Amino acid sequence: MNAAEARSLAVSASHALAAAGQGDMVWGHVAVRDPEGRGIWIKAPGWGLEEVTEDRLQLVSFDATVLAGEGTPHKECHIHLEILRARPGLVCSAHTHAQAAVAFAALDTTLLPLSHEGALFGGEDVPRFRDTGALVSTPALGRALAGALGDAPAALMPKHGLVAAGASVPAAVMHAVLLDRACRTQLTTLAAGPARVWSGAAEARAKRAECWPESQLEAGWHYLVRRAAARTPHQR
Repeated sequence: MNAAEARSLAVSASHALAAAGQGDMVWGHVAVRDPEGRGIWIKAPGWGLEEVTEDRLQLVSFDATVLAGEGTPHKECHIHLEILRARPGLVCSAHTHAQAAVAFAALDTTLLPLSHEGALFGGEDVPRFRDTGALVSTPALGRALAGALGDAPAALMPKHGLVAAGASVPAAVMHAVLLDRACRTQLTTLAAGPARVWSGAAEARAKRAECWPESQLEAGWHYLVRRAAARTPHQR
């Protein structure tokens, strides 16, 4: 991947998250690691995910300096800088205010493998970042969030949203989408009554391997990219 491809993927990832319903007006963002090691490509503040174009991107260094693009960096650029700093194998991270994730996190209950999406975590509960429900606006908070995420594909940020990451852009986007869908499924279940049936740990681990290999994450990603293109055919 070169810098031009990284920029293109940052745009596509933003549109894909919007197509999945994770937009929140101008808030939320996705970052792609710059392949030249200069930092991250991320949308400039003030734009919705569906509005992102290459000329609305910034290249932000690991010391939070804007190297290319206009304006000041996002206050929460430290989410991405510290996650990608902590895990060199990651290419992309995403932070959104997905509504089902926010609502589910407020219950402070275990995320169960009720569905294929719930099996993303292999029968283990989703990590939660509890240090603050406010903005992750400092390197220290970014490092704490990276620690809470650990090696997991995604984490809940109670009172705030979610964060997801991946060794590819499709993986990071789909991890965000799948976490929100798993939260929505469990919320729907709880609205009808207590959950009584879900996968055991062994089945959940097997389902994670079978349902969510890279090929299936890419298939979901391509669907979202196509859906985004159909909704915004005249992006400049």
